[in-house]
Amino acid sequence: MADAEAPVTSLLPIDPALHDRMANAIRFLAMDAVERAASGHPGLPMGAADMATVLFTRFLKFDPLDPAWPDRDRFVLSAGHGSMLLYSVLYLTGYADITIDEIRNFRQLDSRTAGHPEYAAAAGIETTTGPLGQGLANAVGMAIAERHLAARFGGELVDHYTYAIVGDGCLMEGISHEVASLAGHLGLARLIVLFDDNKVSIDGPTSLTVSEDTLKRFEAYGWDTAAADGHDPDAIAAAIAAARQSARPSFIALATTIGYGAPTKGGTAATHGAALGAEEVQATREALGWTLPPFEIPDDVLDAWRAAGRRAAGERAAWQRRLEAAGKRAEFERAMAGDLPAGLDAAVSSHIETMVDQAPVWATRKASQEVLEVITRAVPEMIGGSADLTGSNNTKTKIQGVLDGDHFSGRFIHYGVREHGMAAAMNGMALHGGIIPYSGTFLIFTDYCRPSIRLAALMGLRVIYVMTHDSIGLGEDGPTHQPVEHLMSLRAMPNLLVLRPADAVETAECWALALGHKNRPSLIALTRQTVPPVRTEAQAANLCADGAYVLAAAPSGTAAVSLLATGSEVSVALAARDQLLAEGIEAAVVSMPCWELFDQRPAADREAVLGGDCVRVAVEAGAAFGWERYVGAGGGVVALTRFGKSAPGKDLFEDFGITADAVVAKAKACLGARR
Repeated sequence: MADAEAPVTSLLPIDPALHDRMANAIRFLAMDAVERAASGHPGLPMGAADMATVLFTRFLKFDPLDPAWPDRDRFVLSAGHGSMLLYSVLYLTGYADITIDEIRNFRQLDSRTAGHPEYAAAAGIETTTGPLGQGLANAVGMAIAERHLAARFGGELVDHYTYAIVGDGCLMEGISHEVASLAGHLGLARLIVLFDDNKVSIDGPTSLTVSEDTLKRFEAYGWDTAAADGHDPDAIAAAIAAARQSARPSFIALATTIGYGAPTKGGTAATHGAALGAEEVQATREALGWTLPPFEIPDDVLDAWRAAGRRAAGERAAWQRRLEAAGKRAEFERAMAGDLPAGLDAAVSSHIETMVDQAPVWATRKASQEVLEVITRAVPEMIGGSADLTGSNNTKTKIQGVLDGDHFSGRFIHYGVREHGMAAAMNGMALHGGIIPYSGTFLIFTDYCRPSIRLAALMGLRVIYVMTHDSIGLGEDGPTHQPVEHLMSLRAMPNLLVLRPADAVETAECWALALGHKNRPSLIALTRQTVPPVRTEAQAANLCADGAYVLAAAPSGTAAVSLLATGSEVSVALAARDQLLAEGIEAAVVSMPCWELFDQRPAADREAVLGGDCVRVAVEAGAAFGWERYVGAGGGVVALTRFGKSAPGKDLFEDFGITADAVVAKAKACLGARR
């Protein structure tokens, strides 16, 4: 540290009696809130109260008066069912958003204290957790972000730790393997995980389901490991202090008693996911010597907690002075705010003009790589990656060095075959701030990423998924790799932009849209096979921004048939239009790269684009389900109704009837039915 202010940590022994009362404040707030709600999980907060007290009073660098301080330590409660642990600590340390009334209103409508922690519901909640293992994966992403930004901006501005509390369930979930392996490989020394090792799950003792040696497991990943008594504050503090000195990520198993202090239910599954009951609550009060009524904290205990909340004020002030003196201040603040550089729009526009002039016949994955070459130069906070498919997804650009344990300044991560962990780690990077993460795999493997994609949508994070090989057009790999239902299932997810561009111009426009949406994730579905250019004239506006637009109007201005398509099938629709026009049938083509953006437009605008009272026929090499909202009762859909096959892509389009002839036949049938 350049400033003289003392660091916030201290290894001086703390008064055991005061520690116990401070930890008991967590226990009784949690116990009473769950009891009042008649719903919740009191066991974890009661068991993990000691480790939380040690962490927040002696190590964690934070300031409740500036909750968004960029150089704060990050704390993730991966075992999100124990949310009252987090809410209690936030109230006790003085976060304004969590009042005692919010504690009382635990799990009630519109309260900030939801059943599981929800990002942005209150300051101090760093991520949404609940699906077990996700928080651990987010913490790995946060730790990657910290190391990268420290390499970019220097330790004077970026110098913090990431802590997570995990439970048995987090470690049983497969995602924990993916991200723990990645963290060990990268050597994320600023990542410290506290394992609430209470040996109890909902069904009973964890011996019912697991028997591995967890410490040896994490040693094999390349982590430092330690074990301590989770109810001995000095042992906890010593373990954390040692972990902070390690050159590797650290995993500390802290042996605890779930529902600590409950005379008859403590140590059992009965405390895991249900209120203790009035009798057990009273007995716990007597056992722990807590005489105050629910939701009251002794003045000296609350004062001690509030003093802990003020520990880092001096360090934050010193950091602010360093920021003001830093030559990179403006760039740092821009990146942390998530604002895009001023030159991006001009760079994308210039690229689009080039694409219009050159009219390349590319796969849209190739088109994506070409626009990425432009935007990764313009946006230095973009960190890319791939799940062992770099050459297929085309997500690495010439300017991007590899981010690894020796080069945290790199901007491309080889995630390996860890799709779920990759997606969740990207969430952590986005949550940390200062990074716009994107990465790729095949569209079919969104099935492996889906829980993390859903959480990105729920939290409103700018995370970009580059999903290639988006249809049966990928060909010979066959039905195991050919997505059918995926586009529709992803479109069903709230707050996720699903972008399926038709050519190089639309691909560039879709990338601009993905970057421009700060508060939602985007998925860009791209082809393996080449597609012809469909946008042959330069436009001042981003046409994809409307979600759908008339690509080719009926020559007379009034279409008898409106052909709706996305991605590679836009060229199929254009060919069908030519056939219909040759037969004297007025036809238009509507490109619909993003349903979500289209659905936000006024109803009258949507009707005008779709063609009003004409026959509408949609074509897409995916499931038909969902198109009925656009084609209406009198329209038709040319799509897939079964899984794919192994064959060259062009043969599959013929075999499955995703052809101009099939679209023409469908249009004629619909016109005939009208007569």
